[in-house]
Amino acid sequence: MNYKTLDPCKTYLITGAAGFIGYYLSRKLLEQGCKVIGIDNINDYYDVNLKYTRLNQLERYEKFTFIKEDISNKEIVMIIFKEYKPNVVVNLAAQAGVRYSIENPDVYIQSNIIGFYNILEACRYNTVEHLVYASSSSVYGANKKVPFKETDFVDNPVSLYASTKKSNELMAHTYSHLYKLPATGLRFFTVYGPLGRPDMAYFGFTDKYFSGEPIKIFNNGDFENDLYRDFTYIDDIVEGIERLIGNPPIGVVQHKIFNIGNNSPEKLMVFIETLEIALSKALNKEVRFEKIFEPIKPGDVPATYASTDLLQEAVNFKPKTSIEEGLQNFANWYVDYYRVK
Repeated sequence: MNYKTLDPCKTYLITGAAGFIGYYLSRKLLEQGCKVIGIDNINDYYDVNLKYTRLNQLERYEKFTFIKEDISNKEIVMIIFKEYKPNVVVNLAAQAGVRYSIENPDVYIQSNIIGFYNILEACRYNTVEHLVYASSSSVYGANKKVPFKETDFVDNPVSLYASTKKSNELMAHTYSHLYKLPATGLRFFTVYGPLGRPDMAYFGFTDKYFSGEPIKIFNNGDFENDLYRDFTYIDDIVEGIERLIGNPPIGVVQHKIFNIGNNSPEKLMVFIETLEIALSKALNKEVRFEKIFEPIKPGDVPATYASTDLLQEAVNFKPKTSIEEGLQNFANWYVDYYRVK
């Protein structure tokens, strides 16, 4: 199937530009000569040094403009849209993390609900050609039927984070219906890679190893019924977004939702063993994590597994990076970045 490629003459506004996915997407667009306006509030949910490392790399590009602001400030958001007149908006700014939403629900409402509403309003009043926004695989809740399809019932979220993402999908659908705003929601499945988020398990396990601490695995030590995750490498996520950006939905309601996942779930223990092998190669010595097994945490789900048929049909793309390749890239980066031995 034919799909439209990026237009480097357009202006792309990316919220959460100092975040993991936001950084890689911004860099990909800039490499192709696009003008990118990045917004981020640089919050301290995790190590801000990583965010500044990403930003420093983006600021090498002449066509990158960074604005340190919070999308929950509607007045500021409206001013930015009016001044820079983005053609395409990619909303990746959000408070991430399933478990953290149990401890600190306020920030999820502020960023994921109010912030997203402000982005929708700004798109409505500024004739944006396409809004692409981050949803999450967490909207599938405790669904047992796999692989997860975009048409599945998703009205039983098991975390506040998932509820906010489901709300985003509903809000975007409404704005598409009322104001003819072309919008595409992306349900990401466990994204990993170099310069990633330290709150993600693979990064945390690596930190623990170098701190001489055991890792906690929340599967009750049940290897037969281990947790399954559809681990998706960052380059695959970015390619999926890039292909969809130039192809806004058409139809009566211009709103579509796509899974972006690896379509190849791995047992958590297999993922951990692969990470041990990758670190062993990066360090040139054997690495084995000390493991503590605990019960599954509230809000966690037993399996994530994406159907990617719709994505393939729309833009002829299916994520393909193996965990062996992806985790080796991460391990090499980690050892180099933190100068560990």
